[in-house]
Amino acid sequence: MPDQKPPQDGVTRRSFMRTVGLSAVAATAQAQAERAPSSSTEDITQFGPDPADITLRINGQAHRLRVDPATTLMEALRWHARITGTKEVCDRGSCGACSVLLDGRLITSCMMLAHDAVGKDITTVEGLARGDDLDPIQESFIRHDALQCGYCTPGLLMASKALLSENPRPSFEQIKKGLSGNICRCGTYTNVFNAVLEASGQEPKRDPEGPDA
Repeated sequence: MPDQKPPQDGVTRRSFMRTVGLSAVAATAQAQAERAPSSSTEDITQFGPDPADITLRINGQAHRLRVDPATTLMEALRWHARITGTKEVCDRGSCGACSVLLDGRLITSCMMLAHDAVGKDITTVEGLARGDDLDPIQESFIRHDALQCGYCTPGLLMASKALLSENPRPSFEQIKKGLSGNICRCGTYTNVFNAVLEASGQEPKRDPEGPDA
């Protein structure tokens, strides 16, 4: 039997790959640790399993509610605060009927826990009007008859408000894209788009398939 060769001095291929792998893991862990905010168990607020008292700021008013940890913002609005303009339709964030503004940003309230909305400014469709004075987008919806059954209307109004706040004069294509997360099962899209056009100071488009075509 031939003599076995003694191990060579220096770095072998296997030891090199092992060293590189361990170094990469260590570097990744260090980078993640540097990016993560320092926290301890004392910084974490835990809720449940029992209901807890929270305060939600809705349309400029504080509402103290007692909800369990699994309560969504939509449920808190409708069933606890009795602010029922926000509609429950699909309950999975697909139709947009429950859309509200959270610190001015459009969200589907059925996909957020009520506890996560604490400390935020929540605006529902009831908060668009100022007393008896309707918001321009509400008036435009009425003029263009941009509603039928009404289930989707609050969400469409909130999406339209968010769109016009971000882009006061959107194009027709931008309006369609901005409202694409809201489903109208009655098919009033043409009237809705025209309502947004008029509310933005632009000429509505005539429906080529309408009675005046």
